[in-house]
Amino acid sequence: MAQHILIVEDDARLAELIAAYLTKHGYQVSLHGRGDTAPAVIMDTRPDLVVLDVMLPGKEGFDVCRDVRPHYGGRILMMTARDEDVDEILGLELGADDYLAKPVEPRRLLARIRALLRRSGAQSEGGGVVVENDSITFGQFRISQATREALLGDEQIELTTAEFDLLWLLATHAGQVLSRDDIMSELRGIGFDGLDRSIDARISRLRRKLGDNPDTPARIKTVRGKGYLFSRSDWE
Repeated sequence: MAQHILIVEDDARLAELIAAYLTKHGYQVSLHGRGDTAPAVIMDTRPDLVVLDVMLPGKEGFDVCRDVRPHYGGRILMMTARDEDVDEILGLELGADDYLAKPVEPRRLLARIRALLRRSGAQSEGGGVVVENDSITFGQFRISQATREALLGDEQIELTTAEFDLLWLLATHAGQVLSRDDIMSELRGIGFDGLDRSIDARISRLRRKLGDNPDTPARIKTVRGKGYLFSRSDWE
């Protein structure tokens, strides 16, 4: 069955162009043009991914994202014509999974959508990993994609959207070395340029939140010259 994408965009011509491009690449696409009625449409149709414009009649996309995020487990990709970093930060803090500035290049949009949907369907099996109803358990550690929560023992780990996505990616590839290029490709749909240190900074924050030793990390290990490895053990 084709994956369902809902485009919430009041520019009908742009929405139709995006819909035609995505349909050509095998997706089922629906269109909606208002912000005030978008939350009900999202909750009723439960698409795999929502492409959500920021400037909408009736209600801004930021407010739509905030309204549906606690109840909707699919991916949200926000778009805006405003070129402001604060918009991107706000959108991600409200629960969006990614963010694109207009004008949107179709191939770049498709790459982002594919990366987001791959993360939604990621699975890992065997080797001490328990996968059940979109959750993965390693000893005292449990992460759930459905609720977007991570627990260590009985304590919930406070994570940003970006931190959760990276932790989920690592956990679903436990025991495998992921290079920075692998991680950037999966999370952003683009390769590592050799300069971006955001992944390294995020790994450091995750180690701290997971109680890992920053000097000799055992839970998220650095494999020199290759990347990062999420341990299947060391979670007791």
